Formats: sequence, C-alpha cells, structure tokens
Amino acid sequence: MFSNFEEALGFKLEVSNLLYVLCDYETLLKKNISLDEFVILCKNNNVKLIQYRDKISSIEEQKNNLLFLKSNLDIPIIINDKIELIDYACGVHLGQEDFDKIHSDKSLAIKLIRRKIGNKLLGLSTHNELEILEANDLDLDMIGLGAYKNTNTKDVSTVLGNKISYLAKISNHPVCAIGGVKKEDKIENITFNVVGSGFYEN
Repeated sequence: MFSNFEEALGFKLEVSNLLYVLCDYETLLKKNISLDEFVILCKNNNVKLIQYRDKISSIEEQKNNLLFLKSNLDIPIIINDKIELIDYACGVHLGQEDFDKIHSDKSLAIKLIRRKIGNKLLGLSTHNELEILEANDLDLDMIGLGAYKNTNTKDVSTVLGNKISYLAKISNHPVCAIGGVKKEDKIENITFNVVGSGFYEN
C-alpha cells in the first residue's frame, strides 16, 4: 500500500538519493533565473520534489508563483514555513522553532497543524538523534536532516558529515538530507538529496 507521501509523488519510495530542490525566490532573482527557466532545469534534472521559499515577495506574488509552478510541473511543491499558503501547495516544511511557536508540546502542535493542512505533506527539520526520535512518534511525511556539510548560505551550528547515514537509519520517516548537499551525492539511508543554490551552478 502507498503511503500519503508516495501517493503525492506517484511512485513507491525507496532509499535512493532522489532530487529535491529548494526554489529560493531571492536566489533565482540574484542569479537572474526566471521561473520558466527554473521549470526547465527541474524537468531536465528529473527533480521529484520542490520546496518553495520566499522571504521577499508579497503573499499575492507568492500565490501566483506557486500556481505557476504547480501548473507547469507534475511534481509535489511544498512551501517553507508559511502554513497560510497551504491551499496553493501540496504540503509544508517546518523548522523546530516553527513547531515551538504553535505549541511547546510537539504532539499537540502536530494536531493543530494537521487541522489546518489536512493530509497534505508535512516535513520537519531535524539535526540530531533526540529530534529524530521525537519525530518518529509524530504524524509526519518526511524529515529534513542536516547539515550534511558546511554551506555558504546558512550559518550551521552542527555539521553531521558521515554521521548522517547512521542518524537517517533510525528515522521512521523518509529522510531528506539538507545543508551542502550536491545532487550527485550518494548518501546511505537518504531518500532525498535536498539541493539549494548548488542546483543552479552547473
């Protein structure tokens, strides 16, 4: 039987370093890449999942961008942080601090989030064994795990390196490796390689 995540993807999930791309709108503008060009890059690179992150546009513009991506790509598009945009996406990815803002008890936070997003995809960022074990008991579709390596775009307090494979193995959810990940990386026990600005550098 397919899981909720597999239903959204349209195929059975196995650990295989599939490509998950961060569509950071500010990065696209800085690199002078249009959404049209981004769509072509995704199609050419067999991208399976996109996370749309936008800290600069109006909510209206973000809605339009999400609708554009959804109508031009036949893959799930999830949003970073902004539950208020859930109607225009296939899911949402949240950080630990986003959960804490909703409720200090993560199991209660999940119930409140699920009330808003229904059975759409839900991901949570994790950084260590404790957070993964906590996530194992939550109604999530996937976890982000990192940082795998140092990255130029974010201050990283914890770099997991090869330890990421051991940590991924203890997760009950599909694991998306984040932080300094390249699309060609082969990381054991990782379902998705989450690639950020490095995606545009080829």
